[in-house]
Amino acid sequence: MNTLRNKVQLIGNLGNDPEITNFESGKMLAKFTLATNESYKNAKGEKVVDTQWHNVVAWGKTAQILEKYVTKGKEVAIEGKLTSRSWEDKDGIKRYITEVVCNELLMLGKS
Repeated sequence: MNTLRNKVQLIGNLGNDPEITNFESGKMLAKFTLATNESYKNAKGEKVVDTQWHNVVAWGKTAQILEKYVTKGKEVAIEGKLTSRSWEDKDGIKRYITEVVCNELLMLGKS
């Protein structure tokens, strides 16, 4: 059960093209947003679609695949773990972000 302690699986569409960063060390980072949709019927019987946005980062080979094959709007399945971090912006304000660190990627839908 240890492998289930911090595991995230999402299927959604990219909200933007992956933002690629190449570091001097040779490492590659890809950042993107992923939209997941859930639909339900409200009290009036109307269909309501709830969209949640997720910040995703991927490193290494996964980042290379994202750079080469995945663009805004494409449907993907990802697996990874949740991480939270903080930093100070240029105005000295402490900022926080929660991200999914993607370690598995599956391209879905039409190519």
